[in-house]
Amino acid sequence: MDLILPYLTPLNIALWLVAANFAAFAAFGIDKARAENGWRRTAESDLLLFALLGGTGGAYAGRHLFRHKTRKQPFSNRLHTIAIVQVASAVGLAVYLIP
Repeated sequence: MDLILPYLTPLNIALWLVAANFAAFAAFGIDKARAENGWRRTAESDLLLFALLGGTGGAYAGRHLFRHKTRKQPFSNRLHTIAIVQVASAVGLAVYLIP
């Protein structure tokens, strides 16, 4: 843990979140293009992993803009669960860290 803590600065966390959201957004766009062309698709588990790694906002934006994976109920439920867990974790961490 001592090797990781020096890198958990607010700037590094912000950069990670920007990159993760961009990657998730791009992954949804690429998968939509592949679907339209009949090419090999991105696995749903990979799309959800982008969200889990901090790209939830980008995943939701990609779903909306590209109109992709909006009717897939199991996928939507999993994405919503990831978002709820992330928000709850952020709130819990904020409560814990704020005296």
